[in-house]
Amino acid sequence: MSHIATSFLAVLVALFPIVNPLGMIPVFIQLTEGSDDRLRAALAGRIAFNGLMLMIGALFVGSHILAFFGLTVPAVQIAGGLVVVTTGWRLLYQGDVERATAREKVADEHMLRRAFFPLTMPLTVGPGTISVAIALGARSADSDAIVLDGIGAFVATIVVAASIYVCYRYGARVARLLGPDGTDVVVRLSAFILICLGLQILWNGLAAFVTLGMR
Repeated sequence: MSHIATSFLAVLVALFPIVNPLGMIPVFIQLTEGSDDRLRAALAGRIAFNGLMLMIGALFVGSHILAFFGLTVPAVQIAGGLVVVTTGWRLLYQGDVERATAREKVADEHMLRRAFFPLTMPLTVGPGTISVAIALGARSADSDAIVLDGIGAFVATIVVAASIYVCYRYGARVARLLGPDGTDVVVRLSAFILICLGLQILWNGLAAFVTLGMR
C-alpha cells in the first residue's frame, strides 16, 4: 500500500497544479460563451475524459511513442510552449472579438468539436502536463514495484480528471458571481498567466536542448 500511496501523491502533486482546473474556469467560460448549462456539462465530460486519456497515455506509453517517432521531451515542450503562448496571446488581445463571435449562436455540434482542441489540448492538459507525465512514467518504469506504482498513478489521474469535470461543470456559477466585468478581468489575468506558462515550458525545452547539445 505504501507504494500505491506514494505514487498516487507524487502524480497528483505533480499534475494537479499544472492542469490547474480552478484557474482555467474563466477561460473555459469565455470560450464557451453562448452555450447553455447542458452543453457546458457535455463539454466538461468530454474534456475530463480526453484529459484522462492524454494523462494515462503520457504516463504509461508516452516515452515509447516519442521513441517510435524519434522525438524528445524537449521537442514536445518547445512545440507545446509555442501553442500555449499563441493561445494565451489570442485570449489576451482578442477577448472582445471572441465575445462578439460567441454572442452569435454557435451550433452545438460545432462547439462539441472544440472539446479536444483547444479546450482539452493545449488549454487543460497541455504540453507541460504531458511532459511531466512522461517523465513520471519513465521513472516508474524503472521501479521495482511497477504494478503498484502504476495503480497509484492511475488513481491520481482519475482524481485530476474528476476535478476538471467538477470545475468546468459548475464554472458558470463562478462566472455569475464574478459578473461580466469581474470575469473579463480574471480572463485577462488567466491569459497572461497562460502566456507565462507557455514561455516557461518553451524555456525548459530550449534549456534541455542546450544541455543535450553540450554533452
